[in-house]
Amino acid sequence: MDQRRWKAPLWSFVIVVHMLSMEIQSTATNTPNVIVMVMDDMGWGDLGVFGHPSKETPNLDKMAAEGALLPDFYSGNPLCSPSRASFLTGRLPIRNGFYSDNAHARNAYTPQNIVGGIPECEILLPEILKKAGYRSKIIGKWHLGHREQFLPLKHGFDEFYGSTNCHFGPYDDKETPNIPVFRNGEMIGRYYEEFEINQKTGESNMTQLYIEEGLKFIQEQNSAGKPFFLYWTPDATHTPLYASKDFLGNSQRGLYGDAVMELDSGVGRILALLKDLKIDNNTLVFFISDNGAATYEKENGGSTGPFLCGKQTTFEGGMREPTIAWWPGKIQPGLILHQLGSIMDLFTTAIKLAGLEVPQDRIIDGTNLLPALLKQEINTSKSIFYYRGNELMAVRQGLYKAHLWTWTNSIQEFIHQFIEKMIKSETKPIIPTPKSFEVLSFRRQFVKISDDSDNVNFCPGENVTGVMSHQQVNHTDSPLLFNLGLDPGEKYPISNTSAVYKSVMPGLQAVVQEHKKLLVPGTPQLNLCDRAVEHWAPPGCEKLHKCLPVPKSKPVKCVWPH
Repeated sequence: MDQRRWKAPLWSFVIVVHMLSMEIQSTATNTPNVIVMVMDDMGWGDLGVFGHPSKETPNLDKMAAEGALLPDFYSGNPLCSPSRASFLTGRLPIRNGFYSDNAHARNAYTPQNIVGGIPECEILLPEILKKAGYRSKIIGKWHLGHREQFLPLKHGFDEFYGSTNCHFGPYDDKETPNIPVFRNGEMIGRYYEEFEINQKTGESNMTQLYIEEGLKFIQEQNSAGKPFFLYWTPDATHTPLYASKDFLGNSQRGLYGDAVMELDSGVGRILALLKDLKIDNNTLVFFISDNGAATYEKENGGSTGPFLCGKQTTFEGGMREPTIAWWPGKIQPGLILHQLGSIMDLFTTAIKLAGLEVPQDRIIDGTNLLPALLKQEINTSKSIFYYRGNELMAVRQGLYKAHLWTWTNSIQEFIHQFIEKMIKSETKPIIPTPKSFEVLSFRRQFVKISDDSDNVNFCPGENVTGVMSHQQVNHTDSPLLFNLGLDPGEKYPISNTSAVYKSVMPGLQAVVQEHKKLLVPGTPQLNLCDRAVEHWAPPGCEKLHKCLPVPKSKPVKCVWPH
């Protein structure tokens, strides 16, 4: 046989197949990748680029210099779980069910005894991106429900490495089980057991594990030629704080600063890998936090910069987030973009980036940021709605913000702080009077039902007369109005008799009326708690011999103190 007669067609076939393979891979990888980095309890003022004097975030500062800084960007809620749910659904928590109506205007989240979670009817971002061939992974904290039907792989994610809940503990497994860490659909250990967090020093290798998982996922998807969505959400800056051995003691800010420095290092490594793989110009990266800094943690919490109060409140410190967008070759380097926006906008932006459409059968609160990021086309009609539980507390449009309700600390917390201050006073003795006994009795009545951890100050060292309140105050008849351009700290309400107030307020009230007219609240998911749903026997526990006896189910209404 003439070898030349079959070799040529065979090599032609191989070349054609190779070229076709390269074309398919090129088509896939030309679809932009999306990385969303959501930190936990990190404040607007924690980054050097946002003015923190320690300047201990060089990689994030460089990210901002190479991309866009968004100083007017918000979380979806002043608390973790609802904000994360708002990101992945593009919808306010009042719509997607991540709230409680057990009491008025109370923040709620997903501790391990929560019965509810992300509803089946909600469509999450990875479910939509899958239509464009994306592979999706979440690394870190999920926090949208931990029962099996609520896990990430049931809601569009292809991979999961992390925990369903915050790393509270350690617990006595006879009373409360330790929180499990998952790989995909099964637990691979528990915090404080297989995954150690040293209670005395804060040493833990968790952030390094999360960094390595992120790098590995990016490399794998690049090799496969598939577009990817990475949701990277480590929780080291949420108490109890932790950092790895190489970062402990390095910061001027204590353990919190150590954790920030390690996360900053992780961001730097991820961005460097994108550059090394030459996919940085095909990857849009967002950096943001889930809510404001936990200022009540004092030295163990972050900084809200110039803003009032922090996490748990609907003042600026509770929801204004340190936000950076990075896309080399697409976003103008060093751009400072004063586009009003929220974490929900990342949902819509990612979908538009993938060439897809948002769901048309429901209201989507997120808007597309691409015109602002790529062309500096500002959407001036954008509004920000500040919810606390089932109540709309405030609204912002442009530079103006109106508070419809205010509430900083509960009366229980106020009494607790007042009494503690009296007890610690060295200059003035406590004189027994009918009034002081009344106050002490009032304090006992309320504080005895909760431990001291519930009696926290969300605005430490701040007291703005007429603005901050220890009881819920309804301002809907005459909302408090602030110009955040002139008064970012919300310290000087504009007089309701002024020409500015009379000019601006009708427009804001019209925004509120239109919003409420179209609002159909979702079924509240955070109303019921039950010890039987705690992590006694998570999927995979039998393989590790880590299953624990499940107590009898006794569902009760959750008590949300704030």
